[in-house]
Amino acid sequence: MFKVIRSEAAPASLARKQNYSEKDVFDALSRVFYNKCYICETKEPVDINVEHFDPHFGDVDKKFSWENLYLSCGRCNNIKLAKYNELLDCCDPNVDVLRSIKHVPPITPYAKYLRIEPQFDDKKTRLTAELIEKVFNSEHTPNKTVSASFLRRKVFQQFNLFLDLQSAYFDELALPAEKDIALERMKLLIKASSQYCAFISWCVLEDEELAPLLDEFVGI
Repeated sequence: MFKVIRSEAAPASLARKQNYSEKDVFDALSRVFYNKCYICETKEPVDINVEHFDPHFGDVDKKFSWENLYLSCGRCNNIKLAKYNELLDCCDPNVDVLRSIKHVPPITPYAKYLRIEPQFDDKKTRLTAELIEKVFNSEHTPNKTVSASFLRRKVFQQFNLFLDLQSAYFDELALPAEKDIALERMKLLIKASSQYCAFISWCVLEDEELAPLLDEFVGI
């Protein structure tokens, strides 16, 4: 999960309280969430939903509240449903969602499991980690098994980009300019707008040389 700054005012159509997924709402959420699912971090997913962070259960004000509308892929929305309704809020400026849950990338493209580890023992952190773990590893239906495997491969592809840049940076024959370019490109991979930035950010945070150089750029 990545940090989101809800920098836009409520779209005008929400005031009519007729349809919470009008085009102006969808467009605004796409900009705010970098066109990524806020749970799995897939960018430009095939099936994208305007989702309620907290289930509205018929509460009209909550149903059309701008602060309660998030962008998620259909798969994550289906897994989350109303069961996971006390999650860490990636839009809360007081919550560091990225550092609250460790995302461990797969070391092979066909890894059977991704490790998602809560860093704190409070209910919201544990529940959020449980949801993310289920998203990347769920096998409770044949469809979910196939789609989870595909999702893990996509994370590995991004991780592989990081490994190439890491190799270029630590190459004993690398010129200073080449090391600078590698660092700049790593900065792009850990930006909130990048796919699966939580996985790559944790690789950086746990590297004793890269962390001091890139920590301030993680998830921004």
